[in-house]
Amino acid sequence: MPGFPYGDYEESVDVPFRRVLVTGATGLLGRVVCKEFQNNQWHVLGSGYSRARPRFLKCNLMDEDAVREVIHEFQPHVIVHCAAERRPDVVERHTEAAMNLNIHASATLAKESAGMFLIYISTDYVFDGRNPPYGENDAPNPLNLYGKSKLEGEREVLNHNPGAAVLRVPILYGEVERVDESAVTVLWDRVQQGAESCTVDHCQQRFPTYVNDVARVCRLMAERRLQDPSLRGIFHYSGNEQMTKYEMACAIADAFNLPSSHLIPLTEQPAGEGAQRPHNAQLECSRLESLGLGVEPTPFKVAVRDSLWPFLYDKRWRQTVFH
Repeated sequence: MPGFPYGDYEESVDVPFRRVLVTGATGLLGRVVCKEFQNNQWHVLGSGYSRARPRFLKCNLMDEDAVREVIHEFQPHVIVHCAAERRPDVVERHTEAAMNLNIHASATLAKESAGMFLIYISTDYVFDGRNPPYGENDAPNPLNLYGKSKLEGEREVLNHNPGAAVLRVPILYGEVERVDESAVTVLWDRVQQGAESCTVDHCQQRFPTYVNDVARVCRLMAERRLQDPSLRGIFHYSGNEQMTKYEMACAIADAFNLPSSHLIPLTEQPAGEGAQRPHNAQLECSRLESLGLGVEPTPFKVAVRDSLWPFLYDKRWRQTVFH
């Protein structure tokens, strides 16, 4: 369309009728959400900011006029709002900027998307982790500012766009451009140390969730909503393998046939180390499943190998060529 001549999104004579806007399209989840919709006959417009050009539309979500213009010109049927500050420790240190993105930008999108289906990606960190598993109707009680910001974002979205959906997900991983894009794949740095011993958290119970599975859930929700306007409200989706970060690291080592004997399980949480995390915020996902929108989670060892291998192969190729 005339206003958005960027990269893969330049309009052609064969553009599908269904239009989706994906915020945070440069990020770990957003990249895969774009691909999932593109591969299933949707016209996709991905937006980003600091890493947007040339593949995506550059849009500052803090600029209400810019957001309004994008939505008005593109007229999406669906918006998947992936953009967020999702690192709890960063939220503690840069609270104002994080709140602006996680709450105020979400409120703006919700206000401007009246009559459109908005999917707001949220987190299991809205719960305190003391009494799992948590259903969609259980009372939130976030322990840190990140969880509080995402919970407030949920409320803003549902207040300004009552037809919206909130999709809560736990710790995410997938194909990375850098291993530190995910709290799961960053464990590769410890796995590959080999001879040098290092400690890894063995306290907090997590449910690592593959972004490809989340992206498919988003698409299925979007396609159902085009048929059924009653699809709205809060939903949960999660991987089904309960693991500590120590167990994830061992599984990563096993997936790549590497030793894990140098990894030492840390069974006590160090006091005062970063934002407080819930011990076990397991999500109960029966609402999606009851609607036939559940997606069988990809096994962790398979998905984490697929997530890391392209990055490692590219890194090895670059080292071979340039060194």
